[in-house]
Amino acid sequence: MLTHSTRRWLAGLGVTGALIAASATPASAAEADVSLGVYFGDTTIAAGSPGKMDSPIVYASTPVVVRDLTIRYDFTDLAGKATFTPESRSESCTTPETNVLVCTDPFERQLFDRGSGGLFPVVIAPTDEAKDGDAGTVKVSLSAAGFTPVAHEAQVRVGDGVDLAAGPATERSAGPGKAFTAPLRVTNSGDTVAKGASVFFFNDYGIQADKRYRNCTYVDAQLRSCHFDGDLTPGASYDTTLAYRVGKDAFAPRFAYGEILWMTPAEAEDFEAYLKEWGATRGEPGTDGELKLTELAPRIAARGFQADTEPDNNWSSLAVTVTGKNSTDLEAIGDQVSGAKGDEVVVTVGFRNNGPATLDNGRSGSSVTHVEIEIPTGTTAMKVPDFCYPINSKDQWGDPGEPGGRKYGCYPSWFIKAGDEETYDFGLRIDKVIPNATGKVKINVPCQCDGGFYADLKPSNDIAKIVVNPTGQGGDGGQGGGELPITGANTALIAGAGSVLLAAGVVGFVLARRRRTHFTV
Repeated sequence: MLTHSTRRWLAGLGVTGALIAASATPASAAEADVSLGVYFGDTTIAAGSPGKMDSPIVYASTPVVVRDLTIRYDFTDLAGKATFTPESRSESCTTPETNVLVCTDPFERQLFDRGSGGLFPVVIAPTDEAKDGDAGTVKVSLSAAGFTPVAHEAQVRVGDGVDLAAGPATERSAGPGKAFTAPLRVTNSGDTVAKGASVFFFNDYGIQADKRYRNCTYVDAQLRSCHFDGDLTPGASYDTTLAYRVGKDAFAPRFAYGEILWMTPAEAEDFEAYLKEWGATRGEPGTDGELKLTELAPRIAARGFQADTEPDNNWSSLAVTVTGKNSTDLEAIGDQVSGAKGDEVVVTVGFRNNGPATLDNGRSGSSVTHVEIEIPTGTTAMKVPDFCYPINSKDQWGDPGEPGGRKYGCYPSWFIKAGDEETYDFGLRIDKVIPNATGKVKINVPCQCDGGFYADLKPSNDIAKIVVNPTGQGGDGGQGGGELPITGANTALIAGAGSVLLAAGVVGFVLARRRRTHFTV
């Protein structure tokens, strides 16, 4: 199973989405050395509604190309309660038996260790006989030619339909370290009493909590979620005020954004199961008392599970103009190593953020800086990070992680906190012993691409040396900070942005590169 750190949450805005992997094309792997995996989220649907759309997340233990990839949905346990049908008419899907849907991809398919979604999306709909409280499981199986099949079971529940609608978008302005408040509002736009409500926050790093309530959860300074137990009367609106602060290390001037998503308590349970499965967390409760919604109408009793019938209106947003000036200094990190002819040595290179500002490109998923590595003379690059690409003399790029290049362009992650460093390893073979054989690490390299950093406070330290067999203590390199942890992907997923839609039908997180997953709420 994939594991991820939990720095970055991101909202998905459709009915189905994809966990976007990096753009690398995986090489075929020996089938005996690769295992497949599949995940499908728990879902709560409303009786009498059109249902919700979702798709499995499929992955492999290592990137691989497979043939005849097949997804099998067995919803026998939900007979008379719910159905699974293809999102669109397709000759790739058949119903070989009652309550079974089988979909096969006739083409070769790339599977990644960081996972991908959006394959064979299905509509999960209640039957005409379904009623509040019905529940069962669906068994989702994944197979491919030459591989051992795998399966995952997910829970499907049927509940009353409610319609939670978020309040209007909010705009604020504040400088680094300054406090501000923002309203939080929800309306029960349906005809059924909503028995409680949960809300999830997807804020940029610069939007930080100034109070920590016991019915809300937090990771570090980031507000993740809040839960309210009171019943919400049809037609009534409820609101409260959130206390925020712009992070002291927020980059300025710039904009910081956040999304707000309301769910029923049952849908929130589904979402939490999804987070747990993928190693993420909604955080820990605060201690500053209870955050309460102001009720504008008396309560009415309600029962059973509930699911939202109009998820498109569950969203709101917060836009903060971060005023003032607060930039940062990125410094290149080089290295020095020694060895004999034929030895393979490891150089640890990268960059550090000397502050005072944290860099957060999580909204776009683009790298905070672009890095260029020049391999020292007399050595050959044997092991290369998979987010680095060889560049030939005509500025043409090779495959990710391809050995043997003399110069590499690298796309590191999209977040680096002030005071942190990001390093990675290159394995070099010493072909000829040359005293002070020197290469270079260059950061903030101009690039006709997204991301990068071009407001560096100290450009003079943007280049560091890689020295093999130094004759003295010179060299501007110095030791790097160690290998980056392999935590899944800055979803990774994310070099592009994508989402996996969950229980509420619209929530997801995005993974970017393999070294680090950065969720923020």
